[in-house]
Amino acid sequence: MKFEHIDSNIIVSDLTCFDLGLTLDCGQAFRWQQKGASCWHGVAHGRALDICQEEGLLIFKNTSPEDFENVWKVYFDLERDYEALCRAFVLQDAGLRAAVEAYPGIRLLRQEPWEALCSFIISQNNNIPRIKGIIERLCQNFGDHLGGHDYAFPSAQSLAGLTVQDLAPLRAGFRAKYIIDAAQKVAGGQVLLENLKNTESSLARTELQKIKGVGPKVADCALLYGLGHTAIVPEDVWVKRILAEDYPEGFPQVEEDARGIAQQYLFHWKRMGRTESAKLKMAKGKGQIT
Repeated sequence: MKFEHIDSNIIVSDLTCFDLGLTLDCGQAFRWQQKGASCWHGVAHGRALDICQEEGLLIFKNTSPEDFENVWKVYFDLERDYEALCRAFVLQDAGLRAAVEAYPGIRLLRQEPWEALCSFIISQNNNIPRIKGIIERLCQNFGDHLGGHDYAFPSAQSLAGLTVQDLAPLRAGFRAKYIIDAAQKVAGGQVLLENLKNTESSLARTELQKIKGVGPKVADCALLYGLGHTAIVPEDVWVKRILAEDYPEGFPQVEEDARGIAQQYLFHWKRMGRTESAKLKMAKGKGQIT
């Protein structure tokens, strides 16, 4: 990967195994909107960004070298060798091979921990358009205005003093009381999110489940997408189907710290619908490449 600063843009070249659209629209983040064929606009870590992928280049618009180094390089996981990971996935397992070949270039976003936790609380028993709507209203009503139509994700501290009635404009339903409880426990120090980055996963999961409405699935999503626990495989309805239909003997044997990344490929593949040829490969090879 190479990058250069031209005017107010950061241009990244020589980046392999990266598909911007797949990464931003595969169910792991909810604040990105497509603008044209190859560009997206969103807000993360309190910063608005326009980003495009054109002719092998990744273009970060109107951002500084400092923000690229400290925020966006980490957020888009640009320093991880996804080419080596995907090569290993393809050689290890026929299901993963089909998923990677069908949807190459998915990256695991490294989101802000509080935003990831709150977003996946909102995601419970919900669909993606409605999740995005609730989060947008949450930010518009309680987040800092960044200019234009952009708002930062509100901090736990800014939400901790609110009531369920205050959240009525979100139309979040039963999730409102869980958002308030999460904000109070995080702001009050009962759940220390930053400490959980380096806590053993099972202990970190237990800590997150101190929050009302946070079960194993929401906790695991917060761990994977916000806290860097890349060995975690959150078992939502799609992953449960994958395990039941394709891997009844357990998740494929990939490198431990890559399990969460492998899960993202399989999740998107399953959610979008597998091809008949992929099903045939699985049936003939029993999930393994010989």
